[in-house]
Amino acid sequence: MNKVHVHLSDIQGYSQLAIKATLGVISVVEDMHHTIIQLPLPLGNVRPKSARGFNGVADRLLKCTSGQVYDVIRGVTNIVGDRTDATLDYLQPNLTHQDSSRRRDAIISILNGVLGDYMRAHGNPLVINTSFRRNGKILKLAQESLADAIAQPSGKIMIMLHGHCMNELQWCRNDHNHGEVLAAANDYTSVYLRYNTGLHISENGQLFSGLLDELIHNWPVPVEEVCIFGYSMGGLVARSAFHYGEKADHSWLQHVRKLLFVGTPHHGSMLEQAGNVLDKALEISPYSHALSRIGKIRSVGTTDLRHGNLIDEDWEGQNRFAHTSDQRQVSQLPKNVKCYAISAMICKEHNEIHGQFVGDGLVPLKSALGQHQDKKRALNIPLGRQRVFYGMNHMQLLDSKEVCAQLHEWIASADE
Repeated sequence: MNKVHVHLSDIQGYSQLAIKATLGVISVVEDMHHTIIQLPLPLGNVRPKSARGFNGVADRLLKCTSGQVYDVIRGVTNIVGDRTDATLDYLQPNLTHQDSSRRRDAIISILNGVLGDYMRAHGNPLVINTSFRRNGKILKLAQESLADAIAQPSGKIMIMLHGHCMNELQWCRNDHNHGEVLAAANDYTSVYLRYNTGLHISENGQLFSGLLDELIHNWPVPVEEVCIFGYSMGGLVARSAFHYGEKADHSWLQHVRKLLFVGTPHHGSMLEQAGNVLDKALEISPYSHALSRIGKIRSVGTTDLRHGNLIDEDWEGQNRFAHTSDQRQVSQLPKNVKCYAISAMICKEHNEIHGQFVGDGLVPLKSALGQHQDKKRALNIPLGRQRVFYGMNHMQLLDSKEVCAQLHEWIASADE
């Protein structure tokens, strides 16, 4: 069956996002228009006092007139959206379902990473549902189905967790896949998780823990051990799963021997931290305040990356866009599991000071290694289980032969 980049059934999902985006832009433009009418000082109050006398009447008249115009535009946009949805709902039973392409999966994964929480809340058909996969196919977690889907499964399982705005197919980069190479060299069977990276990390941790317990329970052969490999956000999802697995008394915990972190922002990502600073900067002036709403469409999964939230208590009851200090609960690595961390630095020399902060371009060095100035938050990964690679960025960690060789050495090493 042919693989296509856009399914006819995708049009409804894209059209819903387009309509909502249009309505959002209309509201931003309207707010900016009304602000300009009032002529506040550049760094003045976002909501200046209303003018009095003739100027006050003129202001109210302009607001009323322009408000009616924007209401008409919103009304027309909603009608277009409703009619598009109705038409596609009518056509849906007749749409041909075709195999997806990597390009389509990549686009959908990015959309879910940026807007995944919103998409799920509004029933968007493009939303990703968490599942285990192999070769791009969903694994049904019944014993017979697993036996049919996996030829000669090993008792050793390697679980692969991808990063933010990604999917499991993107473990393969430049014809190299750490999961396949390491599994083949160490007699593991690799299993990949695809999840909606726009949801809270804590929610993905709970979903992953439940599915992993089901996978282990129904594995076709007796399970000897499990190795979990988390890239970027995937490492945080793995840590969250340990927390919720213990609370639920899940049996998979007793099988995990090693936990590999590659480019994981244990204490936050620079990109989201910069986004939070930009939010604050845009709010300073009344003329740019409306624009700050555009940046705030980003998902809860994205804002979780600012400090590395792992559990519900890390974000509950908080304004996720507020410019605040780290409010996370203290969380340590799981006991009785050997943990390893790999970090990259764009700079080529270890003594370049800026490299400590820039790290791999997305994750600072200390964050990736679990280091923290607060001793209670430091993860204390032994130096022998840490490795820094120089002259490498975040994405290059995925296809580096040197990284793969280091991971192989750790995986193959006998338990101490």
